[in-house]
Amino acid sequence: MIKLNNLEKCYESKAGKFYVLRRITLDVKAGEFVSIMGPSGSGKTTLLSILGMLDSAWAGEYRFLDVDVQKLKLKDRNELHKRYIGFVFQSYHLIDTLTVYENLEIPLSYRNVPGAERKSIVCDYLDRFQIVGKKDLYPNQLSGGQQQLVAVARAVIGNPKVLLADEPTGNLHSSQGKEIMELFKRLNDEGVTIIQVTHSDRNAEYGHRIIKLADGWIDPN
Repeated sequence: MIKLNNLEKCYESKAGKFYVLRRITLDVKAGEFVSIMGPSGSGKTTLLSILGMLDSAWAGEYRFLDVDVQKLKLKDRNELHKRYIGFVFQSYHLIDTLTVYENLEIPLSYRNVPGAERKSIVCDYLDRFQIVGKKDLYPNQLSGGQQQLVAVARAVIGNPKVLLADEPTGNLHSSQGKEIMELFKRLNDEGVTIIQVTHSDRNAEYGHRIIKLADGWIDPN
Protein backbone atom coordinates (compact mmCIF):
# COMPACT_ATOMS: atom_id res chain seq x y z
CA MET A 1 0.00 0.00 0.00
CA ILE A 2 2.75 2.45 0.99
CA LYS A 3 6.31 2.23 -0.29
CA LEU A 4 9.07 4.70 0.54
CA ASN A 5 12.50 4.48 -1.04
CA ASN A 6 15.37 6.73 0.08
CA LEU A 7 12.97 9.49 1.12
CA GLU A 8 14.71 12.59 2.45
CA LYS A 9 13.63 15.97 3.80
CA CYS A 10 15.97 18.88 4.43
CA TYR A 11 16.03 22.62 5.00
CA GLU A 12 18.55 25.03 3.52
CA SER A 13 20.37 27.44 5.81
CA LYS A 14 23.47 29.61 5.68
CA ALA A 15 25.33 26.79 7.39
CA GLY A 16 24.22 24.34 4.69
CA LYS A 17 21.58 21.65 4.53
CA PHE A 18 19.86 20.46 7.69
CA TYR A 19 18.30 17.02 7.22
CA VAL A 20 15.11 16.13 9.07
CA LEU A 21 14.74 12.74 7.38
CA ARG A 22 17.54 10.64 5.84
CA ARG A 23 17.18 7.77 3.37
CA ILE A 24 13.88 6.47 4.74
CA THR A 25 12.99 3.17 3.10
CA LEU A 26 9.79 1.62 4.34
CA ASP A 27 6.90 -0.61 3.20
CA VAL A 28 3.49 -0.67 4.88
CA LYS A 29 1.04 -3.35 3.80
CA ALA A 30 -2.73 -2.93 3.70
CA GLY A 31 -4.27 -3.77 7.07
CA GLU A 32 -1.11 -3.13 9.10
CA PHE A 33 -1.00 -1.14 12.32
CA VAL A 34 2.40 0.54 12.55
CA SER A 35 3.75 2.61 15.44
CA ILE A 36 6.50 5.18 14.85
CA MET A 37 8.59 6.13 17.87
CA GLY A 38 11.61 8.28 18.63
CA PRO A 39 12.74 11.29 20.65
CA SER A 40 11.52 14.81 19.93
CA GLY A 41 13.16 16.14 16.78
CA SER A 42 13.75 12.70 15.29
CA GLY A 43 11.48 13.39 12.29
CA LYS A 44 8.33 11.47 13.31
CA THR A 45 5.76 14.20 12.64
CA THR A 46 7.54 15.25 9.44
CA LEU A 47 7.37 11.67 8.15
CA LEU A 48 3.67 11.46 9.01
CA SER A 49 3.00 14.77 7.22
CA ILE A 50 4.69 13.46 4.09
CA LEU A 51 2.72 10.21 4.25
CA GLY A 52 -0.45 12.27 4.62
CA MET A 53 0.51 14.40 1.60
CA LEU A 54 0.48 17.54 3.74
CA ASP A 55 4.15 18.19 2.87
CA SER A 56 5.38 18.09 -0.72
CA ALA A 57 8.94 19.42 -0.31
CA TRP A 58 10.95 16.21 -0.10
CA ALA A 59 13.19 14.00 -2.23
CA GLY A 60 13.09 10.29 -2.96
CA GLU A 61 10.24 7.96 -3.87
CA TYR A 62 6.82 7.69 -2.25
CA ARG A 63 4.32 5.32 -3.83
CA PHE A 64 0.77 5.17 -2.47
CA LEU A 65 -1.50 2.46 -3.89
CA ASP A 66 1.18 2.11 -6.59
CA VAL A 67 0.85 5.78 -7.55
CA ASP A 68 4.06 7.84 -7.67
CA VAL A 69 3.06 10.70 -5.37
CA GLN A 70 6.02 12.92 -6.32
CA LYS A 71 4.86 13.05 -9.96
CA LEU A 72 1.28 14.09 -9.14
CA LYS A 73 0.01 17.61 -9.67
CA LEU A 74 -1.05 19.36 -6.45
CA LYS A 75 -4.74 19.00 -7.33
CA ASP A 76 -4.40 15.25 -7.94
CA ARG A 77 -2.37 14.82 -4.75
CA ASN A 78 -5.07 16.60 -2.75
CA GLU A 79 -7.74 14.38 -4.31
CA LEU A 80 -5.76 11.27 -3.38
CA HIS A 81 -5.47 12.52 0.20
CA LYS A 82 -9.16 13.37 0.49
CA ARG A 83 -10.27 10.06 -0.97
CA TYR A 84 -8.02 7.62 0.85
CA ILE A 85 -6.40 9.21 3.93
CA GLY A 86 -7.76 10.19 7.34
CA PHE A 87 -5.57 12.28 9.66
CA VAL A 88 -5.86 12.60 13.45
CA PHE A 89 -3.89 15.50 14.91
CA GLN A 90 -2.64 15.79 18.48
CA SER A 91 -4.34 19.18 18.83
CA TYR A 92 -7.62 17.93 17.29
CA HIS A 93 -7.84 20.57 14.50
CA LEU A 94 -11.62 20.76 14.76
CA ILE A 95 -13.21 23.87 13.25
CA ASP A 96 -14.24 26.02 16.22
CA THR A 97 -17.08 27.79 14.41
CA LEU A 98 -18.80 24.53 13.43
CA THR A 99 -20.82 22.14 15.58
CA VAL A 100 -19.82 18.51 16.09
CA TYR A 101 -22.35 17.51 13.43
CA GLU A 102 -20.96 20.05 10.95
CA ASN A 103 -17.36 19.03 11.64
CA LEU A 104 -18.25 15.43 10.79
CA GLU A 105 -20.08 16.46 7.63
CA ILE A 106 -17.11 18.27 6.06
CA PRO A 107 -15.11 15.22 4.83
CA LEU A 108 -18.27 13.87 3.17
CA SER A 109 -18.86 17.16 1.37
CA TYR A 110 -15.27 16.94 0.05
CA ARG A 111 -16.20 13.56 -1.44
CA ASN A 112 -19.37 15.00 -3.01
CA VAL A 113 -21.64 12.70 -1.00
CA PRO A 114 -25.30 13.75 -1.58
CA GLY A 115 -27.00 15.65 1.26
CA ALA A 116 -29.45 12.94 2.32
CA GLU A 117 -26.70 10.31 2.36
CA ARG A 118 -24.42 12.65 4.34
CA LYS A 119 -27.08 13.06 7.00
CA SER A 120 -27.50 9.29 7.32
CA ILE A 121 -23.74 8.67 7.56
CA VAL A 122 -23.18 11.45 10.11
CA CYS A 123 -26.03 10.15 12.29
CA ASP A 124 -24.56 6.65 12.09
CA TYR A 125 -21.13 7.88 13.23
CA LEU A 126 -22.57 10.02 16.01
CA ASP A 127 -24.18 6.85 17.32
CA ARG A 128 -21.15 4.66 16.71
CA PHE A 129 -18.86 7.03 18.63
CA GLN A 130 -21.50 7.64 21.32
CA ILE A 131 -21.55 11.41 20.78
CA VAL A 132 -25.17 11.86 19.66
CA GLY A 133 -25.81 14.15 22.63
CA LYS A 134 -22.90 16.38 21.57
CA LYS A 135 -23.94 16.92 17.94
CA ASP A 136 -25.09 20.55 18.41
CA LEU A 137 -22.17 21.58 20.63
CA TYR A 138 -19.08 23.47 19.51
CA PRO A 139 -15.54 22.15 20.12
CA ASN A 140 -14.89 24.58 23.00
CA GLN A 141 -17.87 23.08 24.81
CA LEU A 142 -16.29 19.61 24.80
CA SER A 143 -13.63 17.99 26.99
CA GLY A 144 -10.30 17.02 25.47
CA GLY A 145 -11.35 13.38 25.26
CA GLN A 146 -14.63 14.29 23.57
CA GLN A 147 -12.84 16.53 21.06
CA GLN A 148 -10.45 13.72 20.19
CA LEU A 149 -13.35 11.28 19.72
CA VAL A 150 -14.90 13.77 17.29
CA ALA A 151 -11.54 14.19 15.55
CA VAL A 152 -11.19 10.42 15.10
CA ALA A 153 -14.78 10.14 13.87
CA ARG A 154 -14.13 12.92 11.36
CA ALA A 155 -10.95 11.20 10.18
CA VAL A 156 -12.67 7.86 9.48
CA ILE A 157 -16.15 8.95 8.43
CA GLY A 158 -15.13 9.03 4.78
CA ASN A 159 -14.02 5.37 5.00
CA PRO A 160 -10.31 6.02 4.35
CA LYS A 161 -7.92 3.22 3.49
CA VAL A 162 -5.25 4.71 5.78
CA LEU A 163 -5.56 6.45 9.14
CA LEU A 164 -2.58 8.57 10.21
CA ALA A 165 -2.43 9.68 13.84
CA ASP A 166 0.06 12.11 15.37
CA GLU A 167 0.29 11.58 19.15
CA PRO A 168 -3.48 10.92 19.26
CA THR A 169 -3.56 10.56 23.06
CA GLY A 170 -0.90 13.17 23.91
CA ASN A 171 -3.35 15.63 25.49
CA LEU A 172 -5.63 13.08 27.15
CA HIS A 173 -5.93 11.43 30.55
CA SER A 174 -4.86 7.78 30.68
CA SER A 175 -8.43 6.46 30.65
CA GLN A 176 -9.35 8.67 27.68
CA GLY A 177 -6.15 7.63 25.90
CA LYS A 178 -6.97 3.95 26.37
CA GLU A 179 -10.44 4.55 24.93
CA ILE A 180 -8.92 6.10 21.79
CA MET A 181 -6.39 3.27 21.40
CA GLU A 182 -9.07 0.58 21.81
CA LEU A 183 -11.05 2.41 19.14
CA PHE A 184 -8.02 2.34 16.84
CA LYS A 185 -7.67 -1.39 17.44
CA ARG A 186 -11.31 -1.97 16.45
CA LEU A 187 -10.87 0.13 13.31
CA ASN A 188 -7.75 -1.83 12.41
CA ASP A 189 -9.60 -5.11 12.98
CA GLU A 190 -12.17 -3.82 10.48
CA GLY A 191 -9.42 -3.40 7.87
CA VAL A 192 -8.23 0.21 8.26
CA THR A 193 -4.46 0.58 7.87
CA ILE A 194 -3.13 2.69 10.76
CA ILE A 195 0.17 4.51 11.19
CA GLN A 196 0.56 6.32 14.50
CA VAL A 197 3.30 8.49 15.96
CA THR A 198 3.60 8.03 19.71
CA HIS A 199 5.94 8.50 22.67
CA SER A 200 4.02 5.90 24.67
CA ASP A 201 5.37 2.35 24.85
CA ARG A 202 1.91 1.17 25.88
CA ASN A 203 0.25 2.78 22.86
CA ALA A 204 2.97 1.54 20.54
CA GLU A 205 2.23 -2.04 21.55
CA TYR A 206 -1.20 -1.78 19.92
CA GLY A 207 0.66 -1.85 16.60
CA HIS A 208 1.84 -4.92 14.75
CA ARG A 209 5.36 -3.49 14.60
CA ILE A 210 7.34 -0.50 15.83
CA ILE A 211 9.59 1.69 13.69
CA LYS A 212 12.09 3.80 15.62
CA LEU A 213 13.55 7.05 14.29
CA ALA A 214 16.73 8.70 15.55
CA ASP A 215 18.09 11.97 14.10
CA GLY A 216 16.03 11.45 10.95
CA TRP A 217 17.21 7.88 10.30
CA ILE A 218 15.37 4.63 10.86
CA ASP A 219 17.05 3.01 13.86
CA PRO A 220 17.93 -0.59 12.89
CA ASN A 221 18.09 -1.69 16.56
